Amino acid sequence: MSGEKSRRGFLEAALSGSALLAMVAVFYPIYKYITPPKLAEAKLSQLKLSFSRADIESEPKKAKYFKYGRSMGIIFLTETNELMALSATCTHLDCTVQHRPDLGIIWCSCHNGRYGMDGSNISGPPPRPLEPYQVKEVGETIFVSKGDS
Repeated sequence: MSGEKSRRGFLEAALSGSALLAMVAVFYPIYKYITPPKLAEAKLSQLKLSFSRADIESEPKKAKYFKYGRSMGIIFLTETNELMALSATCTHLDCTVQHRPDLGIIWCSCHNGRYGMDGSNISGPPPRPLEPYQVKEVGETIFVSKGDS
């Protein structure tokens, strides 16, 4: 009798293990299909913008947006007619900020976040300043880079 119970226990364990392995074999490929792969972002040392200073000057708010890798940037003319570029992604909830020369600020409409024209925090919920970009003009061409490069 005890030999029969031990065989029955072994068979139940073997069937349970087989069922578990079959479920893993079905659901693991589904999980891998649903979850996106982790892609590394290409390192950009600098970006050549597809527009010139004249294009920015012709805009009503004297600003244009550009794509830097996966993030958005904004380039605008300051009161002293210099080009300034900042990340256009609000540090609060990743909304896109707007250049508001009429108010003298960079403004996030999501939660009324306000930044100075240099990207510094003025008021609202954003926890950090906007990331600055380096701007370099070579003739009519504008180059933008992150950091001190």
